[in-house]
Amino acid sequence: MALFDLKKLLSENSYPGRGIVIGKSADGKKAMIAYFIMGRSVNSRNRIFERFEGGMRTKAFDESKLSDPHLIIYNPYLSAKGGNIDIITNGDQTNTVFDSLNAGNHFEDAIVSREFEDDAPNFTPRISGILYYSFPRNAFTYKLAIAKSANGRPEACNHYFFNYVPENGIGHFIHTYKCDGNPIPSFYGEPEEVELPNTAQELADLVWTNLNEDNKVSLFVREVPLDGSEATEIIINKNK
Repeated sequence: MALFDLKKLLSENSYPGRGIVIGKSADGKKAMIAYFIMGRSVNSRNRIFERFEGGMRTKAFDESKLSDPHLIIYNPYLSAKGGNIDIITNGDQTNTVFDSLNAGNHFEDAIVSREFEDDAPNFTPRISGILYYSFPRNAFTYKLAIAKSANGRPEACNHYFFNYVPENGIGHFIHTYKCDGNPIPSFYGEPEEVELPNTAQELADLVWTNLNEDNKVSLFVREVPLDGSEATEIIINKNK
């Protein structure tokens, strides 16, 4: 089956919400991560990404306009286990995963302990990704997960997990919403298999250029060389 065109998936969807892309660069030498956030409300749009030692946070761009930090202020990215694991999620479950790993438990244990967001009537899914690096072997594996309501019914939360063996130039894309709406329909099905470029800059340009201009807020891209050399990161904030 042909790969999905990431450009087309983004440009033809005005509101995928928050999205995670994980995969392997076209040259097979790097792990690739992209995470973006979008917003429809003033509160959601009033954000930037900010890097800190060991991770990356969302932060209010204008503190005076921050009406409710609940669900919008969190750490989307954390590095774990001495840099051998990267965690990327759309909420504070990033910390849940981080704490679970440090306690000797697993990614799956952390995810099943959480449910979709309490933002009725949308019941926004929690999407999460994790990368496990084995630098001496120039290798990595990755997983994606989604915790979502049962077709919009909040009485049940279903958890889905997807495990991947990396392939050159291929990534997997999962996002919170299928499209815009009221309520907003949740993502469903398997993560979309997409073609990836060769560098962090190319991936950042591809994603940022094709996100809806009105709704896009911030983008984080991380490129991790599998030989163990220094990672390249790009943060783009609409608010400057």
